[in-house]
Amino acid sequence: MTTRIQVGGLNVAAGLWQLVDERMLSGIGIKSNDFWAKFEQIVNELTPINKALLVKREQFQSQIDDWHRAHQGKDFDPVRYKMFLQDIGYLLPLGVDFSVETKNIDREITEQAGPQLVVPVKNARFALNAANARWGSLYDALYGTDAISDEGGAEKGAFFNPVRGEKVIQFAKQHLDIVAPLEDNSHADAMRYFIEDGLLQVALEDGRITALIEPSKFVGYTGVCQQPTSILLKNHGLHVDILIDSQSDVGKMDKAGVKDLLVEAAVTTIMDCEDSVAAVDSEDKIEVYRNWLGLMQGVLSEKVNKNGRRITRTLQDDRHYLTPTGEPLTLPGRSLLFVRNVGHLMMTDAVLNKNNEAIPEGILDGMLTVLAAMHDLKGLNNGRVNSRAGSVNIVKPKMHGPEEVAFTCTLFARIEDALGLARNTIKLGIMDEERRTTVNLKACIREAKHRVVFINTGFLDRTGDEIHTSMHAGPMVPKSQMKQAPWLNAYEDWNVDIGLACGLQGHGQIGKGMWAMPDEMAAMLADKIAHPRAGANTAWVPSPNAAVLHSTHYHLIDVKAYQNRIKQHARASIDTLLTLPLMPDEEALTLEQVQQELDNNAQSILGYVVRWVDQGIGCSKVLDINHVGLMEDRATLRISSQHMANWLLHGICTQAQVLSALKRMAKVVDSQNRDDPLYQPMSPDYTGLAFKAACDLIFEGQAQPSGYTEPLLHQYRIKAKIN
Repeated sequence: MTTRIQVGGLNVAAGLWQLVDERMLSGIGIKSNDFWAKFEQIVNELTPINKALLVKREQFQSQIDDWHRAHQGKDFDPVRYKMFLQDIGYLLPLGVDFSVETKNIDREITEQAGPQLVVPVKNARFALNAANARWGSLYDALYGTDAISDEGGAEKGAFFNPVRGEKVIQFAKQHLDIVAPLEDNSHADAMRYFIEDGLLQVALEDGRITALIEPSKFVGYTGVCQQPTSILLKNHGLHVDILIDSQSDVGKMDKAGVKDLLVEAAVTTIMDCEDSVAAVDSEDKIEVYRNWLGLMQGVLSEKVNKNGRRITRTLQDDRHYLTPTGEPLTLPGRSLLFVRNVGHLMMTDAVLNKNNEAIPEGILDGMLTVLAAMHDLKGLNNGRVNSRAGSVNIVKPKMHGPEEVAFTCTLFARIEDALGLARNTIKLGIMDEERRTTVNLKACIREAKHRVVFINTGFLDRTGDEIHTSMHAGPMVPKSQMKQAPWLNAYEDWNVDIGLACGLQGHGQIGKGMWAMPDEMAAMLADKIAHPRAGANTAWVPSPNAAVLHSTHYHLIDVKAYQNRIKQHARASIDTLLTLPLMPDEEALTLEQVQQELDNNAQSILGYVVRWVDQGIGCSKVLDINHVGLMEDRATLRISSQHMANWLLHGICTQAQVLSALKRMAKVVDSQNRDDPLYQPMSPDYTGLAFKAACDLIFEGQAQPSGYTEPLLHQYRIKAKIN
């Protein structure tokens, strides 16, 4: 039983009350009784609106289900379908043009295109690693991943391989030629870097002295002019620091004594309270809020094992340089941190209302993450500033349409009033991952035009909602074909088109989704450049190393220039967006194809659910059916479970086939986790909570609100914690 404290009409978990009263409220000038009284008023007034919005979701879904039941197969007419969505108020007019009016935005959002990390804030080690990933070693990221091939004797091993090291240096010099090309020759020919009359000079092998084609790209240095210890360059808003030490092991290999390139990488990070976190009760929520508070106070630390030693990891300090003219220059040492709150769906018993009912978790998240961030706003951050613009940047997921965005803005305004913050201090990131938000994205941005600083796409969640919304229209194409579906390409283009049309260029981030394979960095280098080319000024990466490597794409691509070109193109089609990803009537899958799809989905579901339910791990590297490690969160679960539920509904497979696939794949997942001492095998009895949860996610998939996995996951995780 949770020990609780009565505060006015609220019944608060004792540990949460203690965290708020003893740490969050300390030093910020708000009295405990005033805080809880104002929070209770927000809960009482906004909870009924929150619940009404959830009812409206279900009403829309019921109407769409009925329409599809009546118009399946040859009776489906896309023109009539679009008119139907307009008639019921699901699809709204675009409305008049406008531009966002957000003010006091951090320059990491307005000026710097670059990678973005997303990590579970519940895990302090992950949170610290991500916050410190603003700067990273290009040499380490190349040497330690498959970004550098093993060919020609360049294999990784227990000891340093000079052949591989030379390949790393060659890559780095080529990167410098992109970042800041020389008037003559290449950085590979540099013998010495020095500063003269405020200009960077480079001595070449043949004795000549050259300079940068664009001298302004040299923005700082450390050491002395004739023998600098680092040279700071800037290209497309991102910095690259050439570290020089001819006495170091790596520096001895380089003609100019360069020992590394320290690159500006994860410019922003989303500290996640949502899809990558398993937080089901007050104990879990306290851990989430405590870590976020530690980040905002600049004091979060964690003891970790590294190379056999026990060390304490803390937040990095800022970086200090001299400008070319000798003036002090300070650059942020940490990633700008957003916090992703939960959506509107879930309730939490961390706080009970006057009727002894759980309150909306999103309301609690909003109030407490902003309260914690006030330590940063008031300078109580141990000198480790997060937002230099004086803002709190909150990403809000899984909103369905403009009414729900408007509700979020109302919540933020009430929080600002309760905490004495200026209006629009709280900025909003809109996750474009639900169908009703996509088709009404312009209206969503309009509702938040004074707050919005971020929009992005997310293939997995968006596809999960696409399947659930159109569940009764017919069987969906196999998942492997979904990425080629017309609606998906239109969705990715539409997000950028609408964002630019609403003036987000220079006012916010237009983001793209995650590269899910943290061990496949060569493939990422080849493929993920497509995101900045598509006009996205940020895109998600799964690790600090991935952030370092993805940063190279933003030096190759001037995102603003690409966005300007996109503005001149025709906008993506709403009609294509509404094209359903259904299997053609004439297409019949073989038994082998059906079985392959079922096995793939079953393995994906089980591999994630077993860690979530049994160990409370919300995000981790999970091996897929081909034993490739994928960075998974709940979005993967949503698409796989909804896809199987759809095929069951339309007779593509039977419940017996699905159950057989689950049992067969449970053995595979058990084998993949055999080295985990905390792992609880699902086979051979298949009676554990994790296996039951996976079954329910599929067999009860149609009944889950918007196809979300949270209600069932929470239910089973709570049982596991009790047991």
